[in-house]
Amino acid sequence: MRTILHLDLNTFFVSVERLREPKLIGRPVLIGSDSDRGVVASCSYEARTFGVRSAMPMKMAKQLCPEAIILRGDSGAYLRKSDEVTEIIRAHVPLFEKSSVDEFYVDLSGTDRFHGSRKLAVELRQRIIKESGLPNSFGMSINKTVSKVATGEAKNGAGEWYVERGTEKPFLAPMPIERIPGVGGKTAHLLRSMGVAKIYTLQELQMDLLQRLLGEHGPLLWRKANGIDDSPVIAWHERKSISTERTFSRDTI
Repeated sequence: MRTILHLDLNTFFVSVERLREPKLIGRPVLIGSDSDRGVVASCSYEARTFGVRSAMPMKMAKQLCPEAIILRGDSGAYLRKSDEVTEIIRAHVPLFEKSSVDEFYVDLSGTDRFHGSRKLAVELRQRIIKESGLPNSFGMSINKTVSKVATGEAKNGAGEWYVERGTEKPFLAPMPIERIPGVGGKTAHLLRSMGVAKIYTLQELQMDLLQRLLGEHGPLLWRKANGIDDSPVIAWHERKSISTERTFSRDTI
């Protein structure tokens, strides 16, 4: 049985900016173009309390949170800090995947026989905080999908969330369908138009129905909704697939 850790650098862009300028701590911060035609690339938790979200038009964000501090961002600084965290992880685990500039999967399968996967996960998280100064959260389960969802829960608590083996399906059941990794706006809209708003409803649908609706994506979605995911952690090798452009294309929660 596998043990997979998903680790996310919390509000990554904002956290890097706060390391460079501590006066930003506790303040609502937006990363993105100050132009009214620009969009929010990332925002601090303080800004989110006003309803600001990533990908929101900057004009709307400024209306919701007029006292927000707006920074254009520094892709070079973010990539350097991301590389720093990558090297910390590389030095302490045998197999990991870097899925984005601020997101990692670590395969800890088999470590329970030696040091204990939970102990290693906690130590890795604390080491990243100590050596890079970046806050981070993790989720742990038997697969990548459930661990990624668990990380979202961890951010609302102590920064760590464990899903025990065999509890994957009930763990996911009460959540909105948008929590499933890979479910975008079009898919969510289609499912909600059918009355499918929660994952437990999706779990009860027949796989062949989802296949007729969504094509080859249907069975994959059904498996994820039921906490089934056999996808491997793909060993990280230095490459340029995680580009600066991609860095600014998604929110960092």
